[in-house]
Amino acid sequence: MSQAKKFASQADMEEKKITFSQISEHAWAYTAEGDPNTGIVIGDDCVLVADTQATPAMAADVVRRIREVTDKPIKYVVLTHYHAVRVLGAAGYGAEHILASQDTRDLIVERGEQDKASEIGRFPRLFQNVETVPPGLTWPTMTFTGKMTLWLGKLEVQLIQLGRGHTKGDTVVWLPQERTLLSGDLVEFGATPYAGDAYFKDWPQTLDNIAALKPVALVPGRGAALTTPEAVSEGLTGTRNFISDVYASVQEGVKAGRDLNAVYKETYAKLQPKYSQWVIFDHCMPFDVSRAYDEASGHADPRIWTAERDVEMWKALEG
Repeated sequence: MSQAKKFASQADMEEKKITFSQISEHAWAYTAEGDPNTGIVIGDDCVLVADTQATPAMAADVVRRIREVTDKPIKYVVLTHYHAVRVLGAAGYGAEHILASQDTRDLIVERGEQDKASEIGRFPRLFQNVETVPPGLTWPTMTFTGKMTLWLGKLEVQLIQLGRGHTKGDTVVWLPQERTLLSGDLVEFGATPYAGDAYFKDWPQTLDNIAALKPVALVPGRGAALTTPEAVSEGLTGTRNFISDVYASVQEGVKAGRDLNAVYKETYAKLQPKYSQWVIFDHCMPFDVSRAYDEASGHADPRIWTAERDVEMWKALEG
């Protein structure tokens, strides 16, 4: 591994090509070559947006695309989880309600400020126009536990917690009438799952719970929209394999009594041939292995990432 590897995604400054495509009768996907995706549901009387982009300036581009296909009001914004890159654009939609699981709200209370500072430091390109983010944190106006059903006219939209994975508060948006799912970062496609705040032991089962719904179309957290059952299955399998491979390697190292640095180098070498072509592989691996090492060592809940902890960890693992 090169001594000169730049911290997190600070070297990633290339603009990505945006695609806005319809994936089922009422659902659309806003994707950008491995940058964070946004899912859109256009109901009979209003619009729901899931995951907001990193800043209101970036959200403005999502709104512009929505306005090319409908003039219905954007009534709901759903936060699939608490990460800043997903929620800080919320102010750009002028929505009536910002919805999240109670677990997600609890995480914003506990670690929202630190997470915001941490993520802005990791992703300079995604937080361009960061001055458009209103002061303070993005707060849900309504929370739920387990499941909540919205009716956009006659269109049923379910917000469901199918289990922990990417975070404790993960929520999916499910359209049962057209078997379409917006997964947030529980599922990635051609992009490396970020697992710095994850529950490695739970995540595979949560993916099985998604598979049990039998989605025919799915907007992943990153990567191209999945528009056939085969593509959905591929996205679920790829994500599950990565999480399982990281955790198996780290568990083996912990059982053998090796330190984090040795386990990181071993795990990176094992996974690189299979996954290094995935977007943000080098960014995610130090965070992912650090969290897996903690979990395998008996730390049930993720530790808070601060901007300072990020840099200390990076220096320790990447030289």
